[in-house]
Amino acid sequence: MLNLNAGIARRLFRFDLAWLMLLAGLAVQPAWSDVVDQTYQPSPYVKITHPEWSRNAVIYELNTRQFTPEGTFAAAAKQLPRLRELGVDIVWLMPVQEIGLKNRKGTLGSPYSIRDYLGVNPDLGDLASLKHFVQEAHQLGMYVILDWVANHTAWDNSLVEQHPDWYSRNWKGEMHSPTWTDWSDVVTLDYSEPGLRKYMTDAMKYWVEEVGMDGFRCDVAGFVPLDFWENLRRELDAIRPVFMLAEWDERDLHARAFDMTYSWGFNDTLHRIAMGEADAASLAGYYYRVTNTWPRDGMRMLFVSNHDKNAWDGTQFEMYGNALENSIVLSVVSEGMPLIYNGQEAGNPKRLAFFEKDPIEWREHPIGDLYRKLFALKKRNSALWNGAWGAAMEPVFNNAPQQVFSFIRANDQDRVFAVFNFSAEPVEVAFQDSLYHGDWQAFTSGETESLDAATVLQMEPWTYRLFSNEKNK
Repeated sequence: MLNLNAGIARRLFRFDLAWLMLLAGLAVQPAWSDVVDQTYQPSPYVKITHPEWSRNAVIYELNTRQFTPEGTFAAAAKQLPRLRELGVDIVWLMPVQEIGLKNRKGTLGSPYSIRDYLGVNPDLGDLASLKHFVQEAHQLGMYVILDWVANHTAWDNSLVEQHPDWYSRNWKGEMHSPTWTDWSDVVTLDYSEPGLRKYMTDAMKYWVEEVGMDGFRCDVAGFVPLDFWENLRRELDAIRPVFMLAEWDERDLHARAFDMTYSWGFNDTLHRIAMGEADAASLAGYYYRVTNTWPRDGMRMLFVSNHDKNAWDGTQFEMYGNALENSIVLSVVSEGMPLIYNGQEAGNPKRLAFFEKDPIEWREHPIGDLYRKLFALKKRNSALWNGAWGAAMEPVFNNAPQQVFSFIRANDQDRVFAVFNFSAEPVEVAFQDSLYHGDWQAFTSGETESLDAATVLQMEPWTYRLFSNEKNK
């Protein structure tokens, strides 16, 4: 009996000890919410830090060859105060390097056929005059980014002879122009070569360290491997914060390399509407895709023209016709950073020749006045700022979605309500929710208007109504 009781006692003791250990273990385990927080904490998609000065910036593309009758950096520098008064913050200089002679197109060639990455095209000036241009921009509170061509060089770039192994080859073993293009004046580089990667990185660092550039616009960025751009960004940011714009329309570029990408879809959608090939509902489709797939902090560049569009597709008047004013306003007040291509503000009526000298004819024009007024609104109204600094667009549904596109952008401080009639017919517009209710200042008249559930806007063809909370600030 004693042995039996002793056995039972030992088993009970082991049971009690195990139970106590289990309870003790549970006591020290983290709460379920802590486990979830540690394991499933989201990571921001955009890992880079945008320069603070880009938060409400506007960008301007400058073609030095065509910008002034002289076509020089010195002459362009004299126009910088005018650009600053217009509201420009970032000046994007098209390539400034010497242009290749071999297989050159036209008389003067394409700025994107680079003969020497570290040199300056003597037609535009010298290095000292370029540095002066950058310094003048900085003194005015502006920043300068340089157009960079990393995918290809001129056929007579010295690298062709010095490092032929840095160039791509076709099945015959021959160097070649970018495949499926008519870019016969350039030859394709091969980024599987580590030496090329280091050379290109060092060349770009030179322009930041020695010339004072604040970043780069990168030509056909998607033609160059992403890991090159990501490493480049780390090395450039180690010098000082830079701003990087990719001529490409792909989300992955935003994570560790580029602050901003092209929104070709924005431009294409507006052009199709202007040509009668689509209606206002296609804008909802565009923003549906962008909102649900693009990171909030990935800036998109919005434009109605640039050097490619103007040279090959048409002037802003040819591309948009009666939809031009609506398109300009939408490019400034929707999510993204607006771009002006030089000459737009002067109502430039011609396609600027790409391979020849073809100076812009400068004049005062209503388009310039419109841009100036829109940029001033963008800078003072934080709902319109860039990336995550600004407010997200929210649809305000209306009774004519095929003709009218309407939305609101609002945060704790500021709000903007925008309505566009993208059709050739007048429309009486009523709205279906209360997001827009309240007192507003009309953009065009400056008058205060109260909007509520009974509001019906009389919209003439191809017109917009823009409201902000200026009176309430």
